[in-house]
Amino acid sequence: MKNLKNRVNLIGNLGTNPEVKTLDGGLKLVKISIATNDTYKNSKGERVTETQWHNLTAWGKTADYVEKYAKVGNKAVVEGKLVNRNYTDKTGQKKYYTEVVVNEIMLLTGNSKNDVE
Repeated sequence: MKNLKNRVNLIGNLGTNPEVKTLDGGLKLVKISIATNDTYKNSKGERVTETQWHNLTAWGKTADYVEKYAKVGNKAVVEGKLVNRNYTDKTGQKKYYTEVVVNEIMLLTGNSKNDVE
């Protein structure tokens, strides 16, 4: 049950192309975003769709896969954990950042190799 404590599963469309950084020692980091949609009927009976944007971060082999195959618009399934960070910017104001650190991703469109762990 310990793996259920902080687990995120998302299905959506990638909103950006991968932003790749190679760190000292050769470790690769990739940042990308994904949009998820929720649809419901409001009090007037009208169908409403709300889009939520999620920041994703992938490391190592998962980052290699995302860099090679992921493109803006691809439909993807993502499993990972939610991480909240904060920092103080140059003006002294505290900023907050939430991201999903990706453990697994499967691209449902636009690639020849479908999943990676």
